[in-house]
Amino acid sequence: MRAILLLLILLVVGVIAAVATGFLDINQTQSAKAPDIDATRNGIAASGGQPPKFDVDTGAVAIGKGEATIPVPRLEVRPADGGAAQPTNGAAPQPQQQPGVATTDSTQN
Repeated sequence: MRAILLLLILLVVGVIAAVATGFLDINQTQSAKAPDIDATRNGIAASGGQPPKFDVDTGAVAIGKGEATIPVPRLEVRPADGGAAQPTNGAAPQPQQQPGVATTDSTQN
């Protein structure tokens, strides 16, 4: 029940946001008219009436493609001893094993 209530709240908030941003435009073109109801000894008779009519205009989302130039940062790894910088191309540096120390690598099977 809570999930349904949450979905309804999100739907209402989404519709309000769409109308507020101009993505959704709702105009009423015909008003509603209640039916005429007559009660007789034989029962109740309803006649006439009409539902409201609306004109709904929605925005459009266009997806295109094009070329773009994006600057990519360059990463330089400098050793602690002040040696020359080693540029990398996004690959992680491999750890060096010290002599006499056993290490395990969880990425290897």
